[in-house]
Amino acid sequence: MEAIAKALAHNSTLTSIILLESNIGDQGARVLAEALKHNSKLTAIYLWVNGIGEEGAKAIAGALEHNSTLTSIGLIDDNIGAEGAVAIAEALKHNSKLTAIYLWGNIGVEGTRAIAEALKANKALTAIDLHGNGIGAEGAVAIAEALKHNSKLTAIYLWGNNIGVEGAKAIAGALEHNSTLTSIDLTDNNIGVEGTRAIAEALKQNSTLTSINLDTNYIGDEGAKAIAEALKKNSTITSINLDTNYIGDEGAKLYLKLYKITLLLLLLI
Repeated sequence: MEAIAKALAHNSTLTSIILLESNIGDQGARVLAEALKHNSKLTAIYLWVNGIGEEGAKAIAGALEHNSTLTSIGLIDDNIGAEGAVAIAEALKHNSKLTAIYLWGNIGVEGTRAIAEALKANKALTAIDLHGNGIGAEGAVAIAEALKHNSKLTAIYLWGNNIGVEGAKAIAGALEHNSTLTSIDLTDNNIGVEGTRAIAEALKQNSTLTSINLDTNYIGDEGAKAIAEALKKNSTITSINLDTNYIGDEGAKLYLKLYKITLLLLLLI
């Protein structure tokens, strides 16, 4: 890792690096962070399954406060925990270059709250991926509150966070206010029929979303009907995923019929 870090410190051509299952750990992350403070060419770095914990995340966060060229970073399937996420969040409040960040793993509710607070202040990020962080309803509420204030994000991915009905209602409330998001992924969040109805009501008001993913949420026929009704009024959605949702023939027919109408209206606009 030290050899790679040394090369990065003096590199003047490399713009992207991926370290997959390299087991660099916290010590490797510290060395890499030091290199990032001096590198002025790298725009993207993805650290995937590298055994980076809280201390490594803190070191990376420190580098983000100094680095002025990185636009995308991923700490994916590591073990940065809540404290690591808090450090990253603090860096995001000051960093004005990053436009995309991927934090998959285990930041939990506390880490999510910190990230949400950072989103209220950050003016650069356009995409954030919080896949599989166990944020639950509490984390979703915090993210929803941030989305009401953030005017820069265009895409958010909350796949596999078990936000449930209450989390879905909070996100729905945010979608009624937010005017910049164009894409949201709520795959595998156990939002059910009630949560889907809340999202559907928000879609009647929202005029910026173009893509929404509700895959694997147990929405059934009733949820499909609610979405179909929302599409009568929504004229911006061009992509919607309702796969693996136990939708029967009745819900599927109504959804497809109304979605065709929506597509026709889009073509006529």
